[in-house]
Amino acid sequence: MIVIDKLCYRSRLRYVNASEKFLYTVVTLVICVAGRSPAAAAAAFAVNGILTVRKGGIPLSRYIKLLMVPLAFLILGSAAVIVNISKTPLDAFAFPVGDWYITGSRDSVTDGALLWAVALSAVSCLYFLSLNTTMTDILEVLRKLHVPPLLIELMLLIYRFIFVLLETASAITTAQKSRLGNRNYRTKVRAFGSMCSALFIQAFRRANALYDAMESRCYDGGVRVLSEEQPVSRKEICYIAVFEIILLAVTIGSRVI
Repeated sequence: MIVIDKLCYRSRLRYVNASEKFLYTVVTLVICVAGRSPAAAAAAFAVNGILTVRKGGIPLSRYIKLLMVPLAFLILGSAAVIVNISKTPLDAFAFPVGDWYITGSRDSVTDGALLWAVALSAVSCLYFLSLNTTMTDILEVLRKLHVPPLLIELMLLIYRFIFVLLETASAITTAQKSRLGNRNYRTKVRAFGSMCSALFIQAFRRANALYDAMESRCYDGGVRVLSEEQPVSRKEICYIAVFEIILLAVTIGSRVI
């Protein structure tokens, strides 16, 4: 299983009503991204971290490692916003390189910091949902929202095939290692290419086998998965409403100031 999937099934918030978690995630995400308020983004990031780590029981070390994944993209994205190469030094910083300067303005630094704040808050919202809600529960919420059944079915099949491809790739890699397929860089590259081609063929075979199995079980164009429905808590709904109102007020207040 994927690490996120394992953590999700161990979370103490797993059995909280999925619609509540989905509503909280979507509303918070929209406010953070649309409002572009550093204060609101910081508040959302902190609350999501507390809910995921303290309430959900997700290990802090795991949570930090997962946050490290989008940091690589953030570094590249913010560098493109902050850093400029110019013959004229700007007001924030300037490092001379011959006749040119690696420089940046205060406005670009501010934009880069805002990009970090909004992106991390958005990622924390998605991590809260994915680390505390199973995929079947998320699909059930989408079904209640009348998302097209074809889209839900594709999401379920793609989710299933992620595990199939990972399992197949792991088996192929283990077989290659047992035959010294990674003894140097050249053989590693060759082994990786062979693994990708074999994985492509295996994916088609597994897909055909899966479709045959579904057809033999009277597949009629829809995949039905059992899900456990949890009761809605009025107390939790009130907490969500209060937090979103505060977050919206912080966003509006920061714009006025």
